Amino acid sequence: MRIFVSTAIVLVGLLFSGPLAAVEKDPTETYQQLHLLGEVFERVRMNYVDEVEDAALIEAAINGMLISLDPHSGYLNPKAFEDMQVRTKGEFGGLGIEVTMENGFVKVVSPIDDTPAHRAGLQTGDYITHLDGKPVLGLTLPQAVELMRGDIGTNIKLTIRREGSDLIEVTITRAKIKIRSVRSRLEENVGYVRITSFNEQTQSAVRDAIRAFEKKKGKNLQGIVLDLRNNPGGLLDQAIAVTDTFLEKGEIVSTRGRSADDAQRFNANTGDLLHGLPVVVLINGGSASASEIVAGALQDHHRAIVLGTRSFGKGSVQTIIPLGKYGAMRLTTARYYTPSGRSIQAKGIDPDIWLNRRGSKKWTVLAAPAKKICTAP
Repeated sequence: MRIFVSTAIVLVGLLFSGPLAAVEKDPTETYQQLHLLGEVFERVRMNYVDEVEDAALIEAAINGMLISLDPHSGYLNPKAFEDMQVRTKGEFGGLGIEVTMENGFVKVVSPIDDTPAHRAGLQTGDYITHLDGKPVLGLTLPQAVELMRGDIGTNIKLTIRREGSDLIEVTITRAKIKIRSVRSRLEENVGYVRITSFNEQTQSAVRDAIRAFEKKKGKNLQGIVLDLRNNPGGLLDQAIAVTDTFLEKGEIVSTRGRSADDAQRFNANTGDLLHGLPVVVLINGGSASASEIVAGALQDHHRAIVLGTRSFGKGSVQTIIPLGKYGAMRLTTARYYTPSGRSIQAKGIDPDIWLNRRGSKKWTVLAAPAKKICTAP
């Protein structure tokens, strides 16, 4: 998500100025622990078998501190921070895969449509155990992601552990990833809108798609299917804006952090662009974060039928805190809650209508009341 806190702290300063609350509670103990950190740092510098740069040691210490909190917190060195900023604008280089860390391995949240990872057949829930024959175990998530990046046109071999299968080896050619976040088409009198991720162009593209449907079909337009399957998320403000497109009023999502002062509520503005026409939202285990916010809000307001399988359950808020020329840190600062007060984290969104994962991929969309506008054979 895109929450920026304006600050600039040198890395060594961050190490020794972070735990202010702990200092107030027990300054003696805290200073002893900070002294221990400094002593370990100095002993590694002087006695480790190979010479290690100070900056590398400090970066590793910061990364260790952050990734011990949860899989989504971490340090972004200047290059990683720059890459992240490029990705939110809808274009970046790599494999086209959204990942997290679980049990020491890289877990696929979802491959992005029409990318090398998608074409290679990677699936939600796959575990990446080796990169070019080197084990992932022991790496941090940013380190693993950095290894998967590379020059356009170069290859990388991934070793995949998939449920019910032997180890799979897949060679993927890196490419520039251009994310077209929204695709749309008409199926007779029903609009189909596929959102692959939430970037800066998403809400405007959804709005344009709906207006195109109305221009072509007019009063014959019978509803919308909003496909969020394998959508790994993206920008919070775009998830809110897309949800607002279909709501007349009410809360969309709230965030709650460590302090009551950190609580935020985001509400819809007046104006349902579809004027109450039926909406069906498609989700699966690869629908995460921003896509879960959309599905949960529309479900809680009874504005849409949610169809598919349980979503991923990534309901935590990461604040990107710039650190000047040293990059940035990604820190989990809050959790998402749907309008009814449900936490998304590690639970996900349960659909109103469940579909067998191995069932038919063919969708039959019907003209019917808002509570039931589609069936799946």
